[in-house]
Amino acid sequence: MRIKVGTCGFSRSRRLVYSKLDAVEVQQTFYDPRVHDSLQRIAREAPEGFEFTAKAWMLVTHKYNSKLWKRLKSEVPYSKESFGDMKISEAVCWAWEETVKAASILSATIIVLQTPASFSATDNNIRKVKEFLSKCWPKGFQLAWEPRGDWWSKPELLSRINEETGVIIAGDVLRGRVPPEGQGTLYARLHGLGGREVNYRYKYTDDDLRELYSIIRNLGKKENYILFNNIYSFVDALRFKQLIKEA
Repeated sequence: MRIKVGTCGFSRSRRLVYSKLDAVEVQQTFYDPRVHDSLQRIAREAPEGFEFTAKAWMLVTHKYNSKLWKRLKSEVPYSKESFGDMKISEAVCWAWEETVKAASILSATIIVLQTPASFSATDNNIRKVKEFLSKCWPKGFQLAWEPRGDWWSKPELLSRINEETGVIIAGDVLRGRVPPEGQGTLYARLHGLGGREVNYRYKYTDDDLRELYSIIRNLGKKENYILFNNIYSFVDALRFKQLIKEA
């Protein structure tokens, strides 16, 4: 069993993160992956063995949101209404190609697609997910998908999508969002406890981290990515690495 511990984004200097943790899910690619110079620096500075994953551009997964779109680095060649929902369209395919370019610069192993709770488990959205994964899987990458919202009330559906497409079902295991039984990789994105979908201000307790380790052991996956996504992410990740060491 291999456990890689890291953070979603850099909450400390890159030098410190590289020296203390195992992996980072790069978040710049979610807001705008067309920052190639920055991504090249990130990749160049990383030591051998450090692992990157990349979060897919919001234009692939999210419908227009004025707050998110303020983070764009430059104009896009399609109307804002044409993006999102993992639909097969010229605009979404263009945004996906830009995501894959960025992931390639990072030599990322996994591209993470995170869909919002508004993208609910309707028949139409199930079709979109399956079609996107079947037609858009880039060579040389594994894909992980973190659905939010009502998908998690339908574990049989998530298991079926995993079996049919091979996508890693990612989620917050401390919120009970565990992967399908037959999935060989655990990709845990930890967003804090309490609140609704996320509670970024939450600081994990020692009991929380012990429970997290117990969940990982009980699931028995060969590959485990444990990525903290709260404002205390770096400190909590270090504490969890120490717990693993002592265990």
